[in-house]
Amino acid sequence: MSATVSTFDPHHDEPEPPLYEARRQIYPQTVHGLFRRIKWALLLITLGIYYLLPFVRWDRGPGAPSQAVLVDLEHRRAYFFFIEIWPQEVYYLTGLLIVAAMTLFLMNALAGRIWCGYLCPQTVWTDLFMWVERVVEGDRRERMQRDAGAFDLEAFALKLLKHSFWLLIAWWTGGAWVLYFSDAPTLVVDLLTFQASASTYTAIFILTFTTYIFAGWMREQVCLYMCPWPRIQAALTDEHALNVTYRADRGEQRMSLKKAAQAREAGQTVGDCIDCNQCVFACPTGVDIRHGSQLGCIQCGLCIDACDDVMTKVGRPTGLIAYDTDVNIKRRREGLPDIFRPIRWRTMLYVALIAIVGGVMLWQLLHRAPFTVSVIHDRNPVYVKLSDGHIRNAYTVRIANMLTDERHFRFHVAGLAESTVTIIGEDAAVEGVLNVSVGPDQTRELRVLVTAQDDPQRREPVLLYFEIKDQEIGRTAVGKDFFRTPSTNH
Repeated sequence: MSATVSTFDPHHDEPEPPLYEARRQIYPQTVHGLFRRIKWALLLITLGIYYLLPFVRWDRGPGAPSQAVLVDLEHRRAYFFFIEIWPQEVYYLTGLLIVAAMTLFLMNALAGRIWCGYLCPQTVWTDLFMWVERVVEGDRRERMQRDAGAFDLEAFALKLLKHSFWLLIAWWTGGAWVLYFSDAPTLVVDLLTFQASASTYTAIFILTFTTYIFAGWMREQVCLYMCPWPRIQAALTDEHALNVTYRADRGEQRMSLKKAAQAREAGQTVGDCIDCNQCVFACPTGVDIRHGSQLGCIQCGLCIDACDDVMTKVGRPTGLIAYDTDVNIKRRREGLPDIFRPIRWRTMLYVALIAIVGGVMLWQLLHRAPFTVSVIHDRNPVYVKLSDGHIRNAYTVRIANMLTDERHFRFHVAGLAESTVTIIGEDAAVEGVLNVSVGPDQTRELRVLVTAQDDPQRREPVLLYFEIKDQEIGRTAVGKDFFRTPSTNH
């Protein structure tokens, strides 16, 4: 005899949750307060630097570009005020990227996603676009009512005006970017007279389109789905990092202002949160911070300003939502005072790495030679055996003069006794000394032949030193490579 066992699944008739949630239109509300003022100040500073920096001049002498910050792709140079970076000095870019990454990690260790909330380009331009939206279409309630109503001529005109301003900002954003790659005043004239290159107009179009779409349409979607940093920073933070936090120990049990007053009269314990949702309305990503830490929270602090304003109006202490740490949340539950530990192993490590990399870069800049020499050995053939038994190696020597005037060098190859050095096409040898001239801010390439007697007993390649010495200031630069023979080329 068999028995049938039946089970009851309470969720059997419930539909499966969707794999993708459709975007909810977010209508951020205007807020005023400390963090809003900080965001306005940083917005003005960062955008002011971005838009105006290409027009700042810096005198580098005759024949040199006078733009303070310039990436000169044509001549393969990068300029930052008094610093000039050549292609072979790309390690400076590597150092800057390391310092930037460590700074981002340090900011995260101290105050969570403070970069996202105040300095991220997506946040800054989205903030600017939202401000334009509020100026043209009104605040949250007006925009919601207009979007819910009929799309009449007034709504069309306001939308058209708003998007026109958005496109103007996006166009100037793309245009400002290309100004960093050419002389800004000259390029502006070329752009207005339609004499700029097609690639320049294409770059501006692409940057205009992406700025308009990301800051005007996608907004929080970029932070939620496109940016990897919210997911990375979760692995880098710790319990001592400050984060925008709803202090549930003080806010719960939340209820309306009227019910809270009645409950207090009855002697009941009531939280300070009156469930007004102003913190949600102020959030540019639509997060309800009362539900705890979330991927969408960019730590901008606008919910703090909104909540503090409400608390002031209802006569309650501010700080119901504030920058707080997980450690202090636990300590308050235990009746202990708050602590703040910005100096700990994690932050000390980041500061040390920033200091080391920055110090190395600074030392290198202060002691960099005004000229360099690099050597490339011919690979095919590696050596040539001459009819008299001598061995000849050929090299390509590249001398870079980073100064703004012509320099004259004495060229010498050391390391191999009784060798002969010849520079093809160079007839400036005086008393056996080879003289080479390199123009201002230029690179010169030489074909150098080194010839020596073959020594069958030699088993290892001979290290050669290709030295140039400035005849005026006496400074030297050295490049290295090997001299190879049949007995060493194994």
